[in-house]
Amino acid sequence: QVQLVESGGGSVQAGGSLRLSCVRSGDTYRDAVIGWFRQAPGKEREGVAATYTGGSIAYYADSVKGRFAISQDNAQNTVYLQMNRLTPEDTAMYYCAADLGMVPTEHPLQTNEYSYWGQGIQVTVSS
Repeated sequence: QVQLVESGGGSVQAGGSLRLSCVRSGDTYRDAVIGWFRQAPGKEREGVAATYTGGSIAYYADSVKGRFAISQDNAQNTVYLQMNRLTPEDTAMYYCAADLGMVPTEHPLQTNEYSYWGQGIQVTVSS
């Protein structure tokens, strides 16, 4: 019964920034692990960042550390992904995912740990 809606994607030049938003509805009274994933054509889906609505933990893939930042506004049931210094290798479909039962300290960037997914939003970075 959890629904996720992403927004904020688009096209930018290399070195630019975008901020993605993920709004969660349904069962919002329960804490959840929220993750951002991305998938480029011909490549496997990979975890980018994750956080927990009931705590202050955050996880990042090595490829985005220092450039991306995940944050949350629990009052608005929204998780953000601020993406800075974007490169063409960041071009992908980005997905927001949620799970209500995952232990937040275990494998938060693994695709198969999540039960609910948004439809995805395209991010394109030009050279």
